Amino acid sequence: MTSTRTQMNSLARRVDELDWNRTVSALDDVGIAATGEVLTADECRRLSALYDQAERFRSTIDMARHRFGQGQYRYFSHPLPAVVAELRASFWPHLLPVTRDWAARLKQPAPWPDDFGAWIAQCHAAGQTRPTPLMLRYEPGDWNALHRDLYGELVFPLQVVIGLDSPVDDYSGGEFVVVEQRPRAQSRATTLAIPRGHGIVFTTRDRPVRSTRGWTAAPMRHGVSTLHTGIRHTLGLVFHDAK
Repeated sequence: MTSTRTQMNSLARRVDELDWNRTVSALDDVGIAATGEVLTADECRRLSALYDQAERFRSTIDMARHRFGQGQYRYFSHPLPAVVAELRASFWPHLLPVTRDWAARLKQPAPWPDDFGAWIAQCHAAGQTRPTPLMLRYEPGDWNALHRDLYGELVFPLQVVIGLDSPVDDYSGGEFVVVEQRPRAQSRATTLAIPRGHGIVFTTRDRPVRSTRGWTAAPMRHGVSTLHTGIRHTLGLVFHDAK
């Protein structure tokens, strides 16, 4: 128990010590930001090993079957792994000011409380009771179509993905992609490779952009380009639960 508590404290400290000024600036610029290292290589290996433990997950999605792309992902069941639960709680206070600022610019409601547990309780009261943290596995030829992770009426505007394998040593291809639908202009795509243990914060649904009329919500979608070689695992942290 002491060892687990120490690890959770270390995770929270690592998230606190990320360069949040740079992250917030990048989110404002393009709606996606690299965080730097969050997990150690050993932590990544232990997490990716969970993928083959089917009892840890509530459902498995075959992307080709649903025409979401090609590959597979799994949603964790309750109780979440301690590392996953701690990461969601640790990121929350840093992401919350961004979402409130964006809501103010767009003159939209900001229903997200200071306490992450209180927000999850709101989701559950609204019928969104299924956990949304997930793990994705890609093999050569796999890809993920552009999409949004909404799951219900209650939505948190930012989410996080953490790479569990190395794009240098373990796989090639498989870049993370976000596409912004710009007002009265062509869409803009931004791609990032995710180093092992590093995170990316990105926009769940839309983000504020300046227009001739003030602030406008620019729709955003995300996906993954085709994997060429190797195996790629990622941990996805969505901050609202699903119906």
